[in-house]
Amino acid sequence: MNSQRPLLSIQAPSAVVMIRPHHFTVNTETAVDNAFQNNVTANSSDAKFAYDEITKAANILITHGVRVHMFEDEGKQTPDSVFPNNWFSTHSGGHVAVYPMKPENRRLERRSDIIEMLKKKYRVQDVTDYSGLEQDDLFLEGTGAMVLDHMARVAYAVESDRTNPIILERFCTHFNFEPMVFKASDEEGTAIYHTNVLMCIGTDYALIGLDMIEDQDRRDEIATRLENSGKRVIALTNDQIRNFAGNAIELQGQDGRLLALSQTAYDALNKEQISMLETSVKLVTLEIPTIEKAGGSVRCTLAGIHLASRR
Repeated sequence: MNSQRPLLSIQAPSAVVMIRPHHFTVNTETAVDNAFQNNVTANSSDAKFAYDEITKAANILITHGVRVHMFEDEGKQTPDSVFPNNWFSTHSGGHVAVYPMKPENRRLERRSDIIEMLKKKYRVQDVTDYSGLEQDDLFLEGTGAMVLDHMARVAYAVESDRTNPIILERFCTHFNFEPMVFKASDEEGTAIYHTNVLMCIGTDYALIGLDMIEDQDRRDEIATRLENSGKRVIALTNDQIRNFAGNAIELQGQDGRLLALSQTAYDALNKEQISMLETSVKLVTLEIPTIEKAGGSVRCTLAGIHLASRR
């Protein structure tokens, strides 16, 4: 770890919300436009495996000094509840956002008890709820749809049905971000549905699948923007993106900043990329192969808390 790096960063929350599923399964409603779920077959053991994976992942984060607020989901109508980052986000200054979701069964994931916990344990000034826009078929699926640079105040967002430009502009106005929208697809032309499978922004680095950004000028502009904001750009290949190398999140641990990523993602990185990351953060791997069947990885399972504690 480079001792000259700042210990604390607005980009790296020290607490997260996690949802432990009791009846996990692959969501058939989202498989229509989530290519990361392709060729996946549900297994009768998935529920138990997913429950155990979240339990072990939370325990690992706790041992590194991350505060984990664990909530249980015993329902059978919310197969993607393990991914809470899509329906709410938190922001410095005491702000919380609640988002409109495209799949109808994902709308059931929103929980008042989580919002009440945030109000009780953290300093919450206001909650901005966009979920009513679902009635107009307008969607913005939280920090899945947007990858937020909390330091440079930029919201990176891939064009998709999950990212309505009207709500994105509204969010950016309310929460003081600049939107940076772009088109992205894989080598077969399949559109990327969520931005957070494509990129991860840390304090002084960014993991990003540059080759997936369709327009060359926009690709160069985004790389330059990241570099000018003090980020070392680590380009990911399409294969690394498919293995969730972009779906990671920087957190604040007891001994400094860490990058939480899946074992699948870590195994996809090359030695040079790992060395570059280790100059900034400690890499903490979490094994969640069952959960990754649902098309999301570690970043999706962690809703970061960027709020001041009441303690």
